[in-house]
Amino acid sequence: QVQLVESGGGLVQAGGSLRLSCAASGSISSINTLGWYRQAPGKQREAVAAITSGGITNYADSAKGRFTISRDNGKNTVYLQLNSLKPEDTAVYYCNAKSKWNNFWGQGTQVTVSS
Repeated sequence: QVQLVESGGGLVQAGGSLRLSCAASGSISSINTLGWYRQAPGKQREAVAAITSGGITNYADSAKGRFTISRDNGKNTVYLQLNSLKPEDTAVYYCNAKSKWNNFWGQGTQVTVSS
């Protein structure tokens, strides 16, 4: 079992930055991939960024050049640096962990970007 707790969301002006954190606990050795998803009101949840155990990263087109995913294995934490934020980035951001068999989700953290 894996538990994920996000933090770092908030209200920011367009063009600003936020750093999201996700602390993992439980059976963390089973995690293959860590990632971030987001869901805006009235829209489907979408993948934003992911990082594998080998350090390979992948980004949605909307995130490329603006967002950076990283991890700190010593702290069992994955981060998402959000730069050059736009109002359309407003959403609840969810941390996701994938093992060989299962997906795990955090509770989400709200990011609101004002114009």
